Amino acid sequence: MEQVNIAEYNPGWAAEYEQEKTKITQALQDILLGMEHIGSTSVPGLGAKPIIDMMAGVRDLEELKPFHIERLAEIGYEYVEHAHFPERRFFRRGQWRAGTHHLHMYAFHGEHWNQQLLFRNYLLTHPDAVEEYLHLKKNMAKLYPNDRAKYTEAKAPFIQNILQKASKMMKGNGLL
Repeated sequence: MEQVNIAEYNPGWAAEYEQEKTKITQALQDILLGMEHIGSTSVPGLGAKPIIDMMAGVRDLEELKPFHIERLAEIGYEYVEHAHFPERRFFRRGQWRAGTHHLHMYAFHGEHWNQQLLFRNYLLTHPDAVEEYLHLKKNMAKLYPNDRAKYTEAKAPFIQNILQKASKMMKGNGLL
């Protein structure tokens, strides 16, 4: 079963990210262009599945070589091939379906990289959206307590709406 558990916000998540960032930066030092804490654990006050989501930015995903995968494995990150996500490379730390850390590798400043930041940064500056998102997450966790895929799918319209709002806001400010 894929249990959906929404934990209260933990201020320790930020420190945990910083610890992992140091190790990942070392493992990917020759290709890493940027590293960010993303997902719900990166937003103060937002309850989340207690999984630290991080993204690493590289010039091109093809730069990721077997020795990088080995270096990440040495610090506990298992490469998980996802054929249906060609825009990223994914690594998990922790047991299957019970990971504690997720590392998403994207093209630095590419569309997917930028969308992750746009969503996170919108939440960081809109407490009302954080409250609405938390309410949705708790409701979806009750509705789909054993189905992480359905839980994630049910959040997609909210996320798309926030991305549209954030994009309009950025364009209105001449930033896009």
